[in-house]
Amino acid sequence: MVDVGAFIGQIFVIVLLVVLAIFVIVVIFRSIRIIPQAYAGVVERLGRYQRTLQPGLNLLVPFIDRLRPLVDMREQVVSFPPQPVITEDNLVVSIDTVVYFQVTDARAATYEIANYLSAVEQLTTTTLRNVVGGLNLEEALTSRDNINGQLRVVLDEATGKWGLRVSRVELKAIDPPLSIQDSMEKQMRAERDRRAAILTAEGSKQSQILEAEGRRQAEILRAEGDKQAAVLRAQGEAEAIEMVFNAIHAGGPDDKLLAYQYLQTLPKISESPSSKLWIIPSELTEALKGIGDAFGGRAAPTSAGPASTPGRARPRSSSAADEAVAAAHEAASAADEIATQAMDATPGGVGAAPGESSGDIVR
Repeated sequence: MVDVGAFIGQIFVIVLLVVLAIFVIVVIFRSIRIIPQAYAGVVERLGRYQRTLQPGLNLLVPFIDRLRPLVDMREQVVSFPPQPVITEDNLVVSIDTVVYFQVTDARAATYEIANYLSAVEQLTTTTLRNVVGGLNLEEALTSRDNINGQLRVVLDEATGKWGLRVSRVELKAIDPPLSIQDSMEKQMRAERDRRAAILTAEGSKQSQILEAEGRRQAEILRAEGDKQAAVLRAQGEAEAIEMVFNAIHAGGPDDKLLAYQYLQTLPKISESPSSKLWIIPSELTEALKGIGDAFGGRAAPTSAGPASTPGRARPRSSSAADEAVAAAHEAASAADEIATQAMDATPGGVGAAPGESSGDIVR
């Protein structure tokens, strides 16, 4: 027969051992705290701040020490909702801000401020209104760096005692009223049109300048080419004249050759269709006379008798004299025909009358 008292005693001992084991487990669990990296824990002992736990394994006194919620020591980025701000020119703009801050002292962040996120938001809003309130809309839109710097300085100074460090403040958006946006768009469109017109005018101006410069350079080069061509042409003509002159003097031409060349050149005077009158030079008679004398000179020695020149005498016949006279008559006839052709070819029938001075101009 089982003893009831012993059985009850055994059950009591077992329950006591189980309770003791549970108590030991709870004590051990409450005594050991593992803090993650980049976090910090504030320990209170009997309601007072005792110490700050660092990342790693930490031991606490169970039922006496209490660990408050862990504090994130990393840099945090908080974007606050748009805040209405009145500028100096009485325009209401909506500004979005982004604040970068970091908790540097877990104790101060726990005991110096109840909710540091809300405090940073409200402080940012009030500081932003103070800074932007002294600027007009155009300055607020173009002075973001200045506004960011002022906000950062004020927030960092105010949150220092809260165990926070504000590293950066950025204005994410500045939204003016819709009517102001329409006016700004029109102004920007007009400014772009003005710049486009200026650029077009500048391009046209540069194009005209370049074209004028090109034409000027072309004219200069063309003038230089004409100059060089004229110089070369003049040099060639001078050399040709010099060669002809030297050839003529080297050949020793007599009066007969010059008179013959003169008669060959005379008809070319009236070949120009623009000539209105024809001038018979005074040298025509002299040329004819020279030809006659040249041909007649061959008959003179025969009429005078034998030549006084030493050597063998050359007899002259009367036929040679007749040939000289005939040649003179033919030269005179040729001159008359040349004059007639010139008179016929010249409009108005301008020429020189026979018997008159050979240098006169007949109308």
